[in-house]
Amino acid sequence: MELTSAIPPGALLVETYRPGGFRVAGRDYEGSILVLADGVRPWPVDAPTAIADDSLDAVLAAAAPPEVLLVGCAGETVLLPATIRRRFREARIGLDAMPTGAACRTYNVLVSENRRVGAALIAL
Repeated sequence: MELTSAIPPGALLVETYRPGGFRVAGRDYEGSILVLADGVRPWPVDAPTAIADDSLDAVLAAAAPPEVLLVGCAGETVLLPATIRRRFREARIGLDAMPTGAACRTYNVLVSENRRVGAALIAL
């Protein structure tokens, strides 16, 4: 039996994460980032405590919002504020916070399954 990775064309895979940044689809990014179907953009959040109600507005406003958003919280697992959890629940977008490394790996698995997934990744 042959096992091959079937990555959808144009998929934005997180290739590496390192202190201070990421490599996504062959391009290096410094600092925290949002990875959505329409591209990668800077995310001005440097710690889980800096995740505010409006810091994820770009996800909710996306033309093709994800069905689930993975939030990489550097080296921590945190409970996101209730107001954020409520907004995402009302928008019917799953929300899961975990350490950044786990978020990168989980994101790549879901992308390879052709799922509509996004990631908000705090740099280590």
